[in-house]
Formats: sequence, C-alpha cells, structure tokens
Amino acid sequence: MTARDTERATPGDARTAEEHPDHAPVGDETGEAPEEQAVWNEADDDRTAETLHWLRAKRRAHHRQRRRDRAVLVYCVVLAALGYGSGYAVRFLRELKLGADHGSLGADLQRTLPAAFVAVTLGLAVLAARDALWRGPVVVSGPSAGWLLAQPVRRGAVLRPGFRRSAGLAAGAGLLVATAVAVVLQVTGQSSFGGGLLALLPAAVCLPLLAVSLGMAVERRPHLAPYVRRATAPAVLLLALGAGQAALAGAGHRWAPLELAELWSGPWGWAAQPVVSVTGGAAYGWPAATVLLVAVTAAAVLYAHRDAAHVPNAQLRSRAATATAVTSGVFALELRAAKLAVLEAGGDAPKRRLRLRAPRNRHLVVVWRDLLALLRAPGRLGRAVVWTAAAAAAAGLGAATAGEKRVLGLAVGLLCGYAAVGALAEPARLETDNVRRAAWSPFRLRTLMLHHTIVPAVLGALLGLLAAVPYALAGAVWTLLLMPLCALPFAAAAVFGACRGPARTDLLFVGGATPMGGPGPFLFAAWYAAGPLVSVTGLVLVLNAALGHGLDARSVSSVAVVAALLTAGLLFFVTRSADRLVKH
Repeated sequence: MTARDTERATPGDARTAEEHPDHAPVGDETGEAPEEQAVWNEADDDRTAETLHWLRAKRRAHHRQRRRDRAVLVYCVVLAALGYGSGYAVRFLRELKLGADHGSLGADLQRTLPAAFVAVTLGLAVLAARDALWRGPVVVSGPSAGWLLAQPVRRGAVLRPGFRRSAGLAAGAGLLVATAVAVVLQVTGQSSFGGGLLALLPAAVCLPLLAVSLGMAVERRPHLAPYVRRATAPAVLLLALGAGQAALAGAGHRWAPLELAELWSGPWGWAAQPVVSVTGGAAYGWPAATVLLVAVTAAAVLYAHRDAAHVPNAQLRSRAATATAVTSGVFALELRAAKLAVLEAGGDAPKRRLRLRAPRNRHLVVVWRDLLALLRAPGRLGRAVVWTAAAAAAAGLGAATAGEKRVLGLAVGLLCGYAAVGALAEPARLETDNVRRAAWSPFRLRTLMLHHTIVPAVLGALLGLLAAVPYALAGAVWTLLLMPLCALPFAAAAVFGACRGPARTDLLFVGGATPMGGPGPFLFAAWYAAGPLVSVTGLVLVLNAALGHGLDARSVSSVAVVAALLTAGLLFFVTRSADRLVKH
C-alpha cells in the first residue's frame, strides 16, 4: 500500500473491514490490523485479481512441471496396483465368495456394520484432528504465507481453494473405498453392486467431509491443540472398544440396545443405517437418518469454508515450513527426520516433571535416564500397551488356525509386538539423532546403546507376560514364557534400527534393470527394515513350527534358543553400527 493509498483510507473503510473480515489487512498473527495501521477497502485497494493473475503467469512453468510429476507418480501407483495388486484382489474376492457360499461370512459382515461404522468414523476424526496439529486442510507454500498474504488481497481467495481441494480429495477417496466395499457386498451376496453403492454414497461423501471440517476447526483455532492431544488417548481407547465390539458381533455376540443407540447417536450411526437396511438389517428410519447426515455435513462444511479464510498467519507459516521438511524427509528417504518435524510442529505428548533418585552405580545411569524419560512421557507406555494388546489378539487368532492364516496371524502379531517394544526405545533414537548428545555418557557409544536395550526388553517382557495371562487361564500355559521371550530380540532390533545411520540411497541403484524392475528398491527396503525383518521372520518360522508340533518343553526350548540367537546377533550388529556412527 502506498502513502497516497494510506491517506485515502477513511473511517468508512474501517467499517467495511469490520463487516467483511476477509478484506482485513494482514497485521499481527491473528489477521487483525493494529490500531496504527490504516485499513484498506475493497473498492480502492483490492489487488487480488491482478496479483493472482501475475502469480499464475509467473508460476505457469512450475505448475506445469508439478502436474507432470504428479501424472508420473499416479501412473506408477496405478501400474503397481494393477500389476501387483490385481491378482491378490481377485484371490481375496474369490475366497470371500467361497466363504459366503459355504459358510456364514455374509451374515457375519452384516452383523458387524453398526460397530464398524462407529470405529471407522472415530478413526477418521482422530486422524483429521491429529493431522490438523501440523498440517490441516489449508496449507499454502512458504512464499504465499510470507509474501502473498502480506499484499492487499482477500485472504479467502488465497486460502479457500486449499480447503476445497482437501475436501474434494477426501470425498474422492471415500468414493473409491465405497466402490470397493460395494464389490465386497455383491460378492458376499448381501446386495447388488448398484444398491450397495447407492447405500454407501452418503457415508462415502459425508464422513470424509465431516473429518475435513473437524480438521479445519482445529487448524483455525490454535487453542484447541492441547485438548486434541489430551483427547487422543481416550479416543484411541474408544476406537479399540469399537473394533472389539465389531469382532464380537462378527462372532455372533451382539447387543441390540447398544447397536440401536449407536445407529441414532450421531453421524457415525446415521451413515450406517442405509447400508444396514440394504443388507437386510433393521434400520427402518434410514431416510430420516440420511437427511440428518446430509444437513449436519452441509452445515459443517459451510462453517469450515468460512473458517478457512481466517487461519492465523503464524499457523500458515509453521505449516508451510513443516510440510517442506516432511516432503524433503520423505523424498530423501529419511523418515525419522519427517517424523521429528511432525512431532515438533504438532507438539508431542505433554511432559510431566517427575524425579527419580539418581543411582550411585554408573552402570545404572542409562537405565535411570530411560525410566525417567518414560515417566515424563507416559504416552509412549500407553502406545506400547495398545500395540501389545493388538499383538496378543492377532497372534491368538493366528495360532487358532492353520496353514497360511496361522503364518499371517503370527506375522501381524509379531509386527505389533515389535511396534510395542519400539515405542519404549525412543531414548536410543534420540541419542543417535545427534551422536554429540552422547557426550554426557561415561561409556562409549556402543556400550551406551547396549544399555539402552535394557528398559525396552524388561518392560516389553512384562507387557508380554500380562498379555499372556488370558491365554494361560484358557489352558495355554506356555504362552507365559513365549510372549515375554519375543521382547528380547525386538528390543535389540529397535536399538539396531536407531543405530542404522543415514539412508543408504545408493542401494536403490544396485543391480541391472529388468522389465519387472531392478533389485535396488528391495535391497534398500531390506536394509532399512533389517531389524524387524530379521527378528519377526525368525520368530514366525520357529513359532509356526512349534505350534504345528504342539507346545511342549521341547518346542518352547527351541523358541528360546532362536530368540537368544537373534538377540545376540542383533546386539552384535548394534555395536558395529554404533562404532560406524562415531567413525563417520
């Protein structure tokens, strides 16, 4: 704004800005103009059209290149999905049809619909709220946040297209999922493809839009961030309860009053009613529920669309910086750096100021520090408990079957167990993010990393012991030994991953190219996930063999020997990797 434009501002212009907040100048971080700054009016000072036209002209080449890059990425994803996923999808649908023709699979799916919709809706809400802590539906580039919004332009013209783009992508993803679910309903004989898709349409469009609107509310109001972080743990617990209810309903254990209350308690139930009705369930008021769902969604989207123009500048700048850091980390295959950028922007779980008496023995200093860090950030222990429960459930379901299903169940359960123990090994990762932090330690880095395995191994074994108690009461007493044993190689694998070092991107280009691709990506994936890959694979093989021959002292001793060998081998590579970090 020039000096002449400033002199031209009148008190009437101030009233115009109050009546139309979209036209207010960008002053402080809240978007409100300070008292000493003149207010611009749309009639004389609006430069939105010419500024955006100038930017489109200047960015034309850049946008053209971005569209080409996105087209290549979409082409590669579609090619991989068709080439590698179509066969698995056809086999999966064939098994579903066989299960529905010769069993009660279709009826089981119909019984799980109310609880499943509650769990899906709650999961979308948690993801949208957590995503809004660091990104959100409205994300602009750094130059736009730092320069464009400082010009005499309407904020709504700059920010609202981002919200509309996010809403469109969310609705498109919902339609794709609805199409896949409609195919499953047709294959299992629950409904025709057209009828199932029509019944799924309200949920496919409205639930993603409601999630985007929730994310917009969190992004627009920074004071909601602490409440979102505090509510995450109870929400995850409710999500687990919903998943458990769905599993029980699929097994035939239903509670009709609870399902009726869920169907009318909110958008999650309103979205489920047309699907329940088309599959033969009792949902006679589904037209009214659909009208309520559409009305609530329309109101939420309109309110969020209005909010999109009022996101504070501080939020936009921090999100632009975080998005750039995350994108750089992902494209450089430094996923740890991307995760740290997200945690720093969104604010990790609140820290508690607790104290523990320092030990006199220097060999207990690392254990003391790890326990203190865990007590001050109890969210890590909560994540470990949740992953342990998921591991016990998946492994138990796999052990009750045979063949490929047993191997799959054991693999999923052990991967969840690795995630549980890995959540307790965060101090080791913080130590290797910058090896100069280890200067406090009286030990060499290799010895320090070995000490960092103690707390994850001990606490992981205790969690495994607690998870094995229900199975022991049911008669599988040997699980009291098997589940805690798995924590030892997992702790060593987690610390080995912490000592991995910078990404070996050179492995991506190893070997020659073939029509099916080169071996480079597989070698890089094997290097990157060497810890969980070795530990989980070894334990799956030995546990599957032990379950096939029956659990007795001999089979359990073989599992213990393999677990000990895996732990020793991984600890050996922990020391080598730690020495390599110090050397470089």
